Amino acid sequence: MRWDLPQAALRWVRRRWQALTRWPPVGRVQFGNLRRIKPISGEFGLDRGRAIDRYYIETFLSRHVADIRGHVLEIGDNRYTQKFGGARVTRSDVLHVYPGNPNATLVADLANAGDIPADSFDCIILTQTLQFIYDARAAMNHLHRILKPDGRLLVTLPGISQISRYDMDRWGDFWRFTTLSARRLFEEKFAAGSVTVETYGNVLAAVAFLEGLALEELKPEELDYSDHDYQLVIAIRAVKTGGAS
Repeated sequence: MRWDLPQAALRWVRRRWQALTRWPPVGRVQFGNLRRIKPISGEFGLDRGRAIDRYYIETFLSRHVADIRGHVLEIGDNRYTQKFGGARVTRSDVLHVYPGNPNATLVADLANAGDIPADSFDCIILTQTLQFIYDARAAMNHLHRILKPDGRLLVTLPGISQISRYDMDRWGDFWRFTTLSARRLFEEKFAAGSVTVETYGNVLAAVAFLEGLALEELKPEELDYSDHDYQLVIAIRAVKTGGAS
């Protein structure tokens, strides 16, 4: 016997069947400590341990230690220059947007950095910074300009992240990126073959990061599984080809 049900009824039956056969069943998910409208920590997990995104940032930099050499520029402080550069670094500079940072050797806005000489740096380490610059294209122009020929740019960007309230209240928190937007932005200045883009993260790492859990609360295999649809951190390596600027 064939049932000639209206299409609306068939869709309802199909949705109910899908709901009943999902695991866990719809309505039976155990939220536990996550059933809350405020995060466990609003400090990126730093009040509980190490931040999850830093695990991915340091994984990326550790894969490119050979690029961190010669005259190196970093933003805010030079922790990664020291940690990953070692004896390959001959000179270390630190850039900050405003005066008053005791670590800074250069003060400039990357979107308006005309006072920094062209072709200055063998490597620039730019971790979790471009989201705070509204004119990201202008910043890319200057980053390319101040790199020496064959200089290396090592960048990480947030894909999935809460707002950084500290930065939002001082200079702004403007952007979140995807691999597609990152590649298009970088290839506007760097030759396509000289740009590599990769992602880190998965749904568990993203949820944990948004809740403010610490790195120590996830297992290595949970951190290292990569799902390109849940891009917690996007990492870019770009090489300046051609002659001097």
